[in-house]
Amino acid sequence: MLKILIADKLHPAFKERAESLGYSVDNRPDITREETLDIIENYHGLAIRTKFRIDTEIIDRAKLLTFIARAGAGMDNIDESAARQRNIHCINAPEGNRDAVGEHAVGMLLTLMNNLKKADLEVRRQIWDREGNRGTELKGKTVAIIGYGFMGSSFAEKLQGFGVNVIAYDKYKTGFSNALVKEVSMEEVVKQADILSLHTPLTRETRGMVNEEYLFHFRKPIILLNTSRGEVLDTAALLQAVRSGRVTSAGLDVLETEKFPMLSSQTWYKELRREERILLSPHVAGWTFESYQKISEVLGDKLADLTETIKTTVPR
Repeated sequence: MLKILIADKLHPAFKERAESLGYSVDNRPDITREETLDIIENYHGLAIRTKFRIDTEIIDRAKLLTFIARAGAGMDNIDESAARQRNIHCINAPEGNRDAVGEHAVGMLLTLMNNLKKADLEVRRQIWDREGNRGTELKGKTVAIIGYGFMGSSFAEKLQGFGVNVIAYDKYKTGFSNALVKEVSMEEVVKQADILSLHTPLTRETRGMVNEEYLFHFRKPIILLNTSRGEVLDTAALLQAVRSGRVTSAGLDVLETEKFPMLSSQTWYKELRREERILLSPHVAGWTFESYQKISEVLGDKLADLTETIKTTVPR
């Protein structure tokens, strides 16, 4: 019987589906990296979220491994190149949390444009400042999406009804213009954008992509949203752009460095913490009660599609 190790906290839907397909599943959400290294040689499949990186050390130990299932969208914590060299299939589930990310991005945008965080804090402090909290309407603005995959297209869908002009640039995709979005060049993005929303995966090309030079080229002051990966955006460059007025406000669900205490030790963290024009959340855009289940269901469906191939490649 083919064996799967679940080495992270996944919704039971994945285990149930895998067992219905004939797999033996060990659900060990609290297992450590070191413990995984000790036993991974016994498994044909590995399911993970974000607990630790699946690198060459783990892949080299996993002599029987035929697939890695990432319960989420991004694959940056898996060495896909090393996996390909071993003919290990890698599957993920961006379909499972696309709605969550799209809704979170809209929520951040409306919060920023209507000063909701600032207004709430002031009223609690007995400050009644209507003029200082006057909002800006989204209608008529141009929203530019960078990266038009599952997350970018979900954001475009969620913007329906707001009366905005949605444009998008994707280096690796063309021909996606439709009723929701107009495909444009990066030159058109920097000319037209009032709002810039990042939805790119983390790759060698996108790491540090949004830096001081990148932000310099925008013709108008922009609102910036990042619900993709923190390393795509140079935080120090963003803070400088906020100080100069090139970026009027920003919503960041992800940061270059995440979790404490490492985050608090970053040179830019103190300024980021003080900056009221930047809205922060702890990498939860794609993490809703609904997406937790949908991600596992999508992974189960993809495992079902892959199972016949896996069975033909495993020695009897």
